[in-house]
Amino acid sequence: MQRSRYWFPAKRYGWGWGLPSSWQGWVVFAGFFVLLALDGYVFRPGHNLPAFIACTILLSLALLAICFAKGEPPAWRWGK
Repeated sequence: MQRSRYWFPAKRYGWGWGLPSSWQGWVVFAGFFVLLALDGYVFRPGHNLPAFIACTILLSLALLAICFAKGEPPAWRWGK
């Protein structure tokens, strides 16, 4: 069985990616949420809001870069 080479398939409707389709994508997805939780623990928003926001933005940009590199090319889609 031939599996897709993309970790993140395109959404059927709209622009962007859906849930991961490979174990590598799920590892990236889970790692993102673990690091996001760690970000909230280390840089408590009530005590160090600028560091929390900066780290959250960096993590989000890293996830976005991985989605661009390992996901289907993004385009607006209207279904099949």
